[in-house]
Amino acid sequence: MDFGLVLQTDPPASQVVGLMRRAERNGFRYGWTFDSAVLWQEPFVIYSQILEHTTKMHVGPMVTNPGTRTWEVTASTFATLNDMFGNRTVCGIGRGDSAMRVAGRKPNTLARLGEAIDVIRDLAEGREAVVDGNPIRIPWIKNGKLPVWMAAYGPKALALAGQKADGFILQLADPYLTEWMVKAVRQAATDAGRDPDAITICVAAPAYVGDDLAHARDQCRWFGGMVGNHVADLVAKYGEHSDMVPEALTAYIKDRQGYDYSHHGRADNPDTTFVPDEIVDRFCLLGPAEAHIEKLRHLKDLGVDQFAVYNMHDAREATIDAYGSTIIPSFS
Repeated sequence: MDFGLVLQTDPPASQVVGLMRRAERNGFRYGWTFDSAVLWQEPFVIYSQILEHTTKMHVGPMVTNPGTRTWEVTASTFATLNDMFGNRTVCGIGRGDSAMRVAGRKPNTLARLGEAIDVIRDLAEGREAVVDGNPIRIPWIKNGKLPVWMAAYGPKALALAGQKADGFILQLADPYLTEWMVKAVRQAATDAGRDPDAITICVAAPAYVGDDLAHARDQCRWFGGMVGNHVADLVAKYGEHSDMVPEALTAYIKDRQGYDYSHHGRADNPDTTFVPDEIVDRFCLLGPAEAHIEKLRHLKDLGVDQFAVYNMHDAREATIDAYGSTIIPSFS
């Protein structure tokens, strides 16, 4: 199992780079960041510094979207980084939550997302693609490689990930839901004539190592609020008691009142009081290192290839070091 570190690009950027360097020293192979232009600093600028100051780490957004940048710009940016540092990028992509809504736009449709996945990958790898009706190719790209991993929760999005993406990003670490969603993605891949085992499965969730569970829960409760944004979209689309979406995912948002993106992904988020301890425990990895190892082994048995640590709490360095000293070596 690979391990990744997920950060927000809060200033100073040097601190983001420093944490990624620390992560690589501790055995993390992937460095991910949020991508929301209004809320945080521009990640692609920071990726160049992370790549410059690491040797093997792969970097990318968790996640970008098809709406905030034109597709040829996204492809060219990834390809430039790859040309400079040797094919060490991954394009995590989704419909767009905070990046679109903060700017007053709706998340992209799945049809647009599916088209973007193909176009961005083709352009970044040097092939011709059609953008707004015009066939284009980026002529300077040689031997480009860009895996595109898609974030998804709902049945139609899971199907799209299986049909088109090189990897699937699941932003929660509940074993029951992981099993259900991984099966859906792989079945869609099989139905599309693809090799289901060729799709990389990445589970991303907060991790907090320590014995004070109450404090760890409070530091990670924000994650249930973030996931709740996507769950609310699913409930609006499919209904509260739909056979299309497991109740284990949707039931907890019944008391959700709203969401302020100025606190998005932060431990002090006041819009997460509706998130019960049970959800925090299910969605996150908390407790002593042994508890993390046990849950990660379960996830690995379900087909998870990478666990990416959301590291937005008051023990960022300690979490990186604890994973490096005890948890990651258990999976090497």
